[in-house]
Amino acid sequence: MCYTFCYEYRPPPHEISTPPLILKLEVAYVLWHSYIIHFPKVHRYSLGVKIDTLLCEVIQYTSSALFVKKEQKLQYIQKAIQLLDTAKVMLRVAHTIKAFETKQYIALSEKLHEIGKMLGGWHNQVVKQLN
Repeated sequence: MCYTFCYEYRPPPHEISTPPLILKLEVAYVLWHSYIIHFPKVHRYSLGVKIDTLLCEVIQYTSSALFVKKEQKLQYIQKAIQLLDTAKVMLRVAHTIKAFETKQYIALSEKLHEIGKMLGGWHNQVVKQLN
């Protein structure tokens, strides 16, 4: 069992090669999940659930983009970027209302920023391939 307070979560090794972006999303979500259980109850079932849903949808759209035709990839990636940006705003709101600590906010924000850069790079790559 991994304790997120002492060690950084590392996903289990997979027999099939998992794309780095999916692995980073998995790590970020597990980190988020360790935070939401400590949210004040008044925020956990409103703002916390909304952020959780957004992050799950980012994973869903990113995973789907891996398997759709080239012509459709762009719309899935754009939706994932949009949802990720919305989740980042909601996280800032949660931090502002003191739903979780600054240290936790920074740790999660760094991971989501890196994921955003990866999604942006993938977006640009697909755009070049389609032109």
